[in-house]
Amino acid sequence: MPRSLVPPSAPHAPPLNLLLRQYRAGTALACEPVAQGLLNRGYRLRTTRGRYFLKHHFDPETAHPAAIARQHRATERLAGLGVPVAPPLPRADGRTVAEVGGHAYALHPWVEGRHRHGGQLSTGQCARLGRLLGVVHASLERVMPAPAREAAETARSADPRDTFALIDDLLGRVRGHRPADSFDALARHRLLERRALLERHADRRPPSGSSVGWVHGDFHPFNLLYRGNAPAAIVDWDRLGVRPRAEEAVRAAAIFFVRPAGTLDLARVRAYARAYRGAAGATPAQLAAAAHRVWWERLNDFWMLRWHYERDDTRADSQFPATSALAVWWTREYDAVRAAFVD
Repeated sequence: MPRSLVPPSAPHAPPLNLLLRQYRAGTALACEPVAQGLLNRGYRLRTTRGRYFLKHHFDPETAHPAAIARQHRATERLAGLGVPVAPPLPRADGRTVAEVGGHAYALHPWVEGRHRHGGQLSTGQCARLGRLLGVVHASLERVMPAPAREAAETARSADPRDTFALIDDLLGRVRGHRPADSFDALARHRLLERRALLERHADRRPPSGSSVGWVHGDFHPFNLLYRGNAPAAIVDWDRLGVRPRAEEAVRAAAIFFVRPAGTLDLARVRAYARAYRGAAGATPAQLAAAAHRVWWERLNDFWMLRWHYERDDTRADSQFPATSALAVWWTREYDAVRAAFVD
């Protein structure tokens, strides 16, 4: 589950008067925090000139002016190709990023729509979703510069020896947590279970990925707005970057199509994956390799527990039961999951 699905912390009041003057967007009439699905802070803004989405870029991993400007250029170019996005609005001087008091902001048109989980999509709509992501990847290849060789290097897959050490550390933190609660019990169960799985499958560590290219970086239900049955806008391009494209397709499927009990709806995955391959020009072998890498990533990933026990940050706790169950189910149903991505 991506970190951007974690609800944001308490909102910071934006300097509306200064910002609106820079954008010549009228006078503020109403400003409400958008609380769903964003680590960066967002606001629904109504002014004398219309409705807008005001984004406060403050995530230290992505809130660099050059990176924000790159995201903005990418969405402007994608819009020119007909990809459903919501490019930023220019300021009076033509720039799209406003910096006030050391904080970076951007103003976007308000897109009316709603988020839809994969379980709310018909088989045909699942195919449309896969096709949309394939078009995004193919279009980014057209509008973005060719990645530098060093930028395209893929991080090595997780080393199980490091994961075993992390599991031992987390188990110690669970034992020392007082007062013990039901989350501690589930965490201990999943940690022991995952250690046993990794011991059994340690020889299946995948090699580095391939077929890198520009990707959205965070494609999931809260970053896609629907108007009726049609996608209206892909939003939140903060993690635009160069990574293995097929892996983004697999990660997105594991979020859109996960059920509450931690299983995947493989019929929907199959329709989505077929359409993605056709639109992106990806081969079944590439999807199979990507599915293997994402499965391995899930087996070795404990970011939710690290937030809980190392940071005392419980915002992701509600996602942990389904996410941790998925890694176990995926291991048991490995062949069926792989087949859904390549058939």
